[in-house]
Amino acid sequence: MTQRKFLSGLVVCGLFVVGCADTHDSVGEGSGGPDYGGSGSSGGAGGGDDGSGSGNGGGGGAGNVDNNAGGPDEGADTMPTYPTQHPRIYLPGNKTRLQAALAANTQAAVRFRDVVDRWVAGQSIYGFEVWNAALMGALTDDPKYCTKAVSAIDSAVAAEESAIAAGQQPNAAFNSYLHVGDVIGDVMLTYDWCFDRVSASQKTRWLRYANQAVWNVWHASQAKWGSTTMTWSGWSTNNASNNYYYSFLRATMLTGLAAHGEDAQADGWLTMFRDTKVLGQLVPTFDAQLRGGGSREGTAYGVSHRGLFHLYDLWEGSTGEKLQAKTKHGRQSMRSFMHQMMPTLDFFVPTGDQPRDHTAAFFDYQRAYLEELVSLYPTDSLASRAKAMLDASSLPRMARGEMLAYDFLYPMDNVTAQPLEGLDTNYYASGIGHTYSRSGWDRQATWVELIGGAYTESHAHQDQGSLMIYKGGWLAYDAVVNSRSGIIQETGSHNLVQIKSSTGSPIAQSVNTTSKTVALHEGHDWLYAAVDVTPAYKNNAAISKVQREMVFLKPDVVIVYDRVATAPGTKQTWLMSSPVQTTIAGATTTMSGAHTLRIQRLAPASATARVTNLSGVSDYTAGYRLEEEVNGGDVRHLHVLSIDGAAVTATAANDSTVTVQLANGKTVTVAFDHDNVGAELTYDGTPTTLTPTVDVLPE
Repeated sequence: MTQRKFLSGLVVCGLFVVGCADTHDSVGEGSGGPDYGGSGSSGGAGGGDDGSGSGNGGGGGAGNVDNNAGGPDEGADTMPTYPTQHPRIYLPGNKTRLQAALAANTQAAVRFRDVVDRWVAGQSIYGFEVWNAALMGALTDDPKYCTKAVSAIDSAVAAEESAIAAGQQPNAAFNSYLHVGDVIGDVMLTYDWCFDRVSASQKTRWLRYANQAVWNVWHASQAKWGSTTMTWSGWSTNNASNNYYYSFLRATMLTGLAAHGEDAQADGWLTMFRDTKVLGQLVPTFDAQLRGGGSREGTAYGVSHRGLFHLYDLWEGSTGEKLQAKTKHGRQSMRSFMHQMMPTLDFFVPTGDQPRDHTAAFFDYQRAYLEELVSLYPTDSLASRAKAMLDASSLPRMARGEMLAYDFLYPMDNVTAQPLEGLDTNYYASGIGHTYSRSGWDRQATWVELIGGAYTESHAHQDQGSLMIYKGGWLAYDAVVNSRSGIIQETGSHNLVQIKSSTGSPIAQSVNTTSKTVALHEGHDWLYAAVDVTPAYKNNAAISKVQREMVFLKPDVVIVYDRVATAPGTKQTWLMSSPVQTTIAGATTTMSGAHTLRIQRLAPASATARVTNLSGVSDYTAGYRLEEEVNGGDVRHLHVLSIDGAAVTATAANDSTVTVQLANGKTVTVAFDHDNVGAELTYDGTPTTLTPTVDVLPE
């Protein structure tokens, strides 16, 4: 299904989501704009029975360890003050700053003014939102901007009114109100920023339309347009972890702020936004389920949080209150995102559906996400390092015309960049259950991820227990990178132990389950992590244990140990996908690209190994998948993965103990407990007991 447009040049899915549609109605991305390649439907696991998708997941770590620094900002207790004069939204706290940038002709201001001028002159600009022109009108008092903005909005509202009069669903309600934040947001920002140029009758009509849209969002079973009842599912109106939710918040907040004191419903919307939804629902949800930052929807749909962070800023600029200070999530998301960036600073980790760009290339949306966070926490030392990352990235400024406003709003010129090397190279985001580690903050570093946490959102994948490795490019990756749809959710797309039933079909991981990261320790040049993903199979009688432990010997050796116990008649297949040529010689597999990944299987000896060329598998376009299959039972899988010859030898004493001679001359022995999580690490003669506990990592 192709995207629908509301205003001239406006793609209404732009601000909040990447793939636009959610999987509850199996609507795909469509052709999109010039840089959009996604297509198809997701067909993935849905949320809970009520459409909330919230499931039963908690923090995802042993003992619900927070594992993160930071807390509420100064000013967290400041109450909101609502402006009484227009413009009310954002400009009370930011007008002088933005006008100064325009007067000084800063690069970001010049680029923003140019794109708005081109749109006002009649040029079609993909994804352009009318509020950009309304903002220029409010900042410059040049009538051409508001004249064009008011005309565009009034025409769009008139078209909606015609559809409503004909008993049809208006654009604001399209796809379960997914785009309501952009649609109504454009109307209300223009209403506020161009207030003196909007006629009395236009104000009445616009408010009537906006009020009905927002009312319908929160009253799904009673929703109506005109005299026609048009109920809808209420999808994610109570799921603060879903991208739809931030669109609903935007429509509600902007309608309340713009019409405060002028419309009888406005104060109710402000209460709904701030008290009921943000403080009453979002903050407790994030504090309980998203500790450590990030999103359970993955890294593509998770970028919808940039819409939420933008709302925090709009609210603070309007009312003086810092909603971002009510929860640690925003600051922690800055930290988690920095660890989700590849060392080459041009890609991010592709977890979850990737419908817009399957390769997970760093894009304007991700840039906006991080620069908004830097601007929300300008005095934080973490913001200084995030700015350094943005400056050195493949996108040091926005590339797309519809995104230039964010460089203008968030120039980060009050933040001094600091070297990334000051950050710890390991990070555990407990709410999403992802452990990230790298050998350093240089572009040549080796990066590793292990997943073990909550699986509760429809855009998440069956990737609990999956491992990924990157060095100068992908060595072991999520095969979604080389897919046609970007949304292959099944276990076969991930680097884990796949379990097949007695009929030969892969056993799926179940949504609304919570695996656990049960061990986490770091040393000077190593990281140990262990995950128990048995819960992901939701008490399937054929599966009694699925655990993975990883020892990352920095910079270039990873030891992987799996305990998997399954019923007779099942099959266990150890999977590792790579974009580079993959060959097998005995018990050793080599993945050869710019760097070479060698995988040595030390146990089980009985496994049958093969390589599948994924270009011959439906929905994949390229890539290779190592498949080591063994009969079910109580099996131990022991592998040593080394890059560019970093492991000279790897010798197993049994199926749970290995000694590795490193190229740097050091010797490492890891003796995993055969039956339970835990190990003994002897690194260059120094023993360390690796217990099944989760340490709090330094920042």
